[in-house]
Amino acid sequence: MDLKEKLISSFMAFESDVDLDHPVHDIRSMAIKNFERKGFPTKKEEAWKYTSLNGLQKIDFTIFPKETNALEYKDVKKYFLHEIDTYKIVFIDGIYSSYLSETTHDGVDICLMSSALTKPMYEAIIDVYFNKIASRDESLTTLNTAFSREGAYIYIPKNKMPKKPIEILHFATGNEATLLLQPRNLIIAEENAELQVIERHQSLTTNEVLTNSVTEIFAAKNAIVDYYKVQNNVGTASLIDNTYIDQKDKSVVKVHTFSFGGNLTRNNLNFYQNGEYIDSTLKGVTILGEKQHVDHCTLVHHKQPNCESHQDYKGIYGENSTGVFNGKIVVDKIAQKTDAFQQNNNILISDKATINSKPQLEIFADDVKCSHGCTIGQLDENALFYLRSRGIPKKEAQALLMYAFANNVLESVRIPELKTRINKLIANKLGVNLGFNL
Repeated sequence: MDLKEKLISSFMAFESDVDLDHPVHDIRSMAIKNFERKGFPTKKEEAWKYTSLNGLQKIDFTIFPKETNALEYKDVKKYFLHEIDTYKIVFIDGIYSSYLSETTHDGVDICLMSSALTKPMYEAIIDVYFNKIASRDESLTTLNTAFSREGAYIYIPKNKMPKKPIEILHFATGNEATLLLQPRNLIIAEENAELQVIERHQSLTTNEVLTNSVTEIFAAKNAIVDYYKVQNNVGTASLIDNTYIDQKDKSVVKVHTFSFGGNLTRNNLNFYQNGEYIDSTLKGVTILGEKQHVDHCTLVHHKQPNCESHQDYKGIYGENSTGVFNGKIVVDKIAQKTDAFQQNNNILISDKATINSKPQLEIFADDVKCSHGCTIGQLDENALFYLRSRGIPKKEAQALLMYAFANNVLESVRIPELKTRINKLIANKLGVNLGFNL
């Protein structure tokens, strides 16, 4: 039995544990039919041309973990942003950990998807928002929808802001020889609301782990959402991250993706601008080595006039690593006065490293300012020579140049403690002490 067949047959067992009379059941049933029809994506599809899931499909993943290991905070403290106080929604092998979490219902709802999907008090919100912007056609998104049960549920009412940032953390402990996780997050910021979210998936084992995550984010009029993805996992962990964002008038949503580790990582990031005077920002830093593979697939769909979008992705690739950037901007005919920028810059520090970059524009309006670009090269030999002539060793000189190359992406990070943490991760990934206070 291959993985697709195992998942389809496991859905019947999953159904026996959920409320068959709940409206979400029909959504799940339709989703599993769509996944059965489409199956896993292949390299024959243009969007997956450079990323193969064949190796992952050969692994006999455990779909429903039998039990979880208890974790002590001291054992996982380094994965939290412990320098500041935060709300925390923590899952261990896909199961909520009340011991490590700190949730709240004090003016805002920062809690569990399982509660939102089962308790009548949330039914109206679920009916309006759940699975409304997640793709009904993308196979891995439909797979997640079929098994959607647990994840983070964040609801920020009108004119509200949480007292502190929110961390969503998923730990895999190795309790199972292999493990497939499918978290589902729903984040809603009503009019004039504001929030900051940090998401991390972390395997604590060398066992094979595959995470197929879906997040829906809704930003109402004048809402501000800062979302940070920290991807620095072990070499036996793979992540497929599907994020869908719906923006209304004058909302501002920024998503920063920091990809430093893992076996295979695929980031599907989709922005839909359903209003005027919207600002969308997509930024990323990727630093890879060994045989790591990261694929950034972005979409910004400008549907209304007078909006902006800014994409800036930097990649540094060493050893036998592979990077993919497949970015698309779509400007509808009605979306006049659009200002859209897209840039992907890459440095190859190994002859065996590979980058495949394809920035795309589809413009149907005639009064717009849109640009896209891509660069692929090596470190500037003149700059390297200058640093070395000032007494800086070659390795440190290379690291300084690479740090400077990626640093402008960090300038828009609004949590100082997180910016410091990412700086340290970059320095560690480059393998040097940069010699100044991060």
